Amino acid sequence: MPENASSLRVLPWSARPGARAWRCEPAPSRVRDFHAALPDYAPTPLVELPLFATELGVGRVFVKDESCRLGLPAFKALGASWAVHRVLAERAASGDDAGTVTLVTATDGNHGRAVARMARLFGQRAHVFVPRGVHPQAVSAIAAERAKVTQVAGPYDEAVRLAAGASAAADSVLVQDTAWPGYERIPGWIVEGYSTLCAEIDEQLTAAGVAAGPGLVAVPVGVGSLAQAVITHYRSRPSGRGPALLSVEPEAAACVLESLSLGAPVSITTGATTMAGLNCGTPSSIAWPYLRDGLDAAIAVADPDAARAAARLAELGVSSGPCGAAALAGLRAALTGAGADERRTTLGLGPSSVVVLLSTEGTAANPHSRTGSGTGC
Repeated sequence: MPENASSLRVLPWSARPGARAWRCEPAPSRVRDFHAALPDYAPTPLVELPLFATELGVGRVFVKDESCRLGLPAFKALGASWAVHRVLAERAASGDDAGTVTLVTATDGNHGRAVARMARLFGQRAHVFVPRGVHPQAVSAIAAERAKVTQVAGPYDEAVRLAAGASAAADSVLVQDTAWPGYERIPGWIVEGYSTLCAEIDEQLTAAGVAAGPGLVAVPVGVGSLAQAVITHYRSRPSGRGPALLSVEPEAAACVLESLSLGAPVSITTGATTMAGLNCGTPSSIAWPYLRDGLDAAIAVADPDAARAAARLAELGVSSGPCGAAALAGLRAALTGAGADERRTTLGLGPSSVVVLLSTEGTAANPHSRTGSGTGC
């Protein structure tokens, strides 16, 4: 493994040659039509930042700015809305839709607020379990959506366990954005919901003169559900060479990187991180095969790296919290320091390459960091 020259330590990095040849089935095409019919739907901006292209030695750099998605300051509403829609449609089809249902979930912040917002939009109730480390303002934002909030003394995985137990109550349904054996259908709907983000990128790149698509996409990773959606989108194309796909995690919660290194999904003990939405200790069971076979590389970054990336994005007019800025931090780490040439070759990047960074949240989503322009949405 290469070293990070600035700190003289081994860079947390894993690569899989041949990932771009792997193929899977595409997401359902009807998801985009559903989102387009929702109140407040509009494609989020794809912002070109030429300065980053110069700094990183590539052709063009774009940032997908998810700081205002369906009225919320993060991308999570895409998955939550589609999953809640499918849950309620299934209940109606089975004749089990009398009265309201309680949508139960655990969250590091953004997903829980999105589920609570969709419960309110569709006339249902929400019960959200929040682990330690989530900022009080993020908890208040969930409660402001009229959700019942239960704060948990343990980490995210413990909150998920407690939410799953609470969902066994009558007229309750677990709407969780991570899967495990025996609970995979609803998380699969959440992943499908994220496909709208990727479809927008295709259209926006074409409008910007990049009809061939990106050469690399960098995506922040918690349990891996968004990464699964991104991998599905780019690895389901029948022909042509897809982009390199790079996952980025906090060093304090690099469960995907650890699993890739060991060749099997594992749970880890997570630490404190300002990248609260990525502070997850176990990869989603349905995401794991996609992560294992479809990612070109995975990297982990420290909190100061994400903070510097967020500040840099703010200087250029993009509101991004630490989780969203992780994509930039990870790409910078990959393309600089000792071993950078080898990593650049692994990712297939050259002076004309097009890079897309997914900035998954605005500063309003993560009160840990208020560096940035604007307040999100």
